Amino acid sequence: MSARVFLELLAREASAVEFEGPVLAARGAGADAATLAELEEAKLVALRVRTLLRRRARREAELSALFDTAGDLAGLRDLDAVLEAIVHRARQLLGADAAYMTLHDPDRGDTWMRVTDGSVSAKFRALRLPMGAGLGGLVAQTATPYSTADYFADPRFRHKEDIDDAVLEEGLVAILGVPLKLGARVIGVLFAANRSVRPFSQDEVVLLASLAAHAAVAIDNARLLQETRNALEELSETSRLASAHSGAVERAAHAHDRMAGLVLRGGGVEDVAAVVTEVLGGSLVVLDDAGRPIAGDPAELGEGVTATITEAARTSRALGRTVRRGNLLVASVDVGAEPLCTLVLRAEEPVADTDQRILERAALVTALLTLFRRTVAEAEGRVRGELLDDLISRPGLDGLAERARRVGVDLGAAHVVVVARHGDEQRERAGFWASSHAALNRGLAAQRGDEVVLLLPGDDPGALARKVAAELGAGLGRPATAGACGPVRGPAEVAGAHQEARRCADALVALGREGEGAGVADLGFVGLLVGGGRDIEAFLAATVGPVLDYDARRGTALVRTLTAYFGSGCSLSRTAEALHIHVNTVTQRLDRVAQLLGPGWQAPDRALEVQLALRLHRLSTPAPQPGR
Repeated sequence: MSARVFLELLAREASAVEFEGPVLAARGAGADAATLAELEEAKLVALRVRTLLRRRARREAELSALFDTAGDLAGLRDLDAVLEAIVHRARQLLGADAAYMTLHDPDRGDTWMRVTDGSVSAKFRALRLPMGAGLGGLVAQTATPYSTADYFADPRFRHKEDIDDAVLEEGLVAILGVPLKLGARVIGVLFAANRSVRPFSQDEVVLLASLAAHAAVAIDNARLLQETRNALEELSETSRLASAHSGAVERAAHAHDRMAGLVLRGGGVEDVAAVVTEVLGGSLVVLDDAGRPIAGDPAELGEGVTATITEAARTSRALGRTVRRGNLLVASVDVGAEPLCTLVLRAEEPVADTDQRILERAALVTALLTLFRRTVAEAEGRVRGELLDDLISRPGLDGLAERARRVGVDLGAAHVVVVARHGDEQRERAGFWASSHAALNRGLAAQRGDEVVLLLPGDDPGALARKVAAELGAGLGRPATAGACGPVRGPAEVAGAHQEARRCADALVALGREGEGAGVADLGFVGLLVGGGRDIEAFLAATVGPVLDYDARRGTALVRTLTAYFGSGCSLSRTAEALHIHVNTVTQRLDRVAQLLGPGWQAPDRALEVQLALRLHRLSTPAPQPGR
């Protein structure tokens, strides 16, 4: 048997035991001593070749892995990812049960556990190693690799109870540690460890040290990259803040110039609000001294924010600056400790402190406009009030129509006199409201005792009375009752209409209808009692006019049927007997009445008015003369 067989074993990477096979086979075949010696020598040579080949293959694999590791580390940019990759690759390359890394803490002068791979003990992962203590502390102190096949049995290391307890809890026995160095400075220690006795070869020490060298450079690169990134972010943030501040100053100056221009051109609160929302975005609501909106829609601020706005406005007036409450910015201005106006901005995006100054300037401009308007309104209100007082008290005074024209009121057009009753404690507020309302509607207003009197353009007393009652009541926060009369034309008719409007308001109070508004015609037959003119024809037309007209046009007997129907106690059969007609005919006639008077004509209140109108119609119609 030749040595060729050993070459075949080497070629197929056979195990070391298989190399004994050819020698045993030759001995069994009775080969001579020389042949056996030659085979034995060939076997030993083959085993040495096998060992060399395996070592080179392992070295090639290690170098390839180390090269791959260096490439991986070079591509990493996050420091945490770098450290985790180093420890994981160390565990893979050495086939260890665990790998971990400690980094130097210059403030405390020790090393602390930074990353672990394969660790199961929380105590071990929180371990700190003083310089010179344990295997890791000795590596960090001497900058020299150390390894031990059995850590607890190795007397070279200064054992400390807390370190040994953590290592024992982790179950580590064999440990290899190499320093992470940048130049002559040790920045940490890289470890590989097993949970059983294992001596580490010199090749493994060199391999881990090579990885540690690459790792140290990668750690430093990641640190420098992070520092550079942080510096760039700081520069970018500084540049952004400077740009934002510059932009905010420019926006504030531009907004201030626009608001000042609005005031000079006679702009109003709504115009100022438009400038604020255009510059800052969001929704703006302007509130008056009583918290009522004078610009913007309060619904856009959200529900349940009234108490928050009230508290924030009080705080804003005390501090003299904008107050933030959630996504609401509140700026409020007072005069003599009395609130004047409040601006509430609901911002969709965060508003910088510098931009909040725009809201504060807008609040000051709004306060100035409010004071100016209040002063003008008070002066104009006195003029309008004196004119209305003269129309009521001295209607024959010369020049009343000319005075009215000077304040924009044409007394020759149709007007309605409205008398609104309110509590005496609300006199000032009611007078201010009435003056403002009259000015806006080209009318006149005067405060007379516990009532305000308004002369407003229009020809529908009931509608104007209801509007005044509703709006004045909302402004005062309590019911207001308004009676109206009209339309009137010319100065001479105002005084009489005022008296009738007062009686109408008195009637509403007497009827328990406080907080409502009505004209004389709206009171039905009661209006006949309180109305100075007692216009029966108008009452008949408003109550049964359509029925009267139908009878006149068609020659029907609807009025007669209605009279008989009410006279019989609203009985269809007795009505038919009284008129000598069929019950179906009565039903048909009443259906026609319902079409003419509308639904609800038989309701108690309507029925009473219809019966009174029928009685007045009968009394006002001349009785037929005998013989005619």
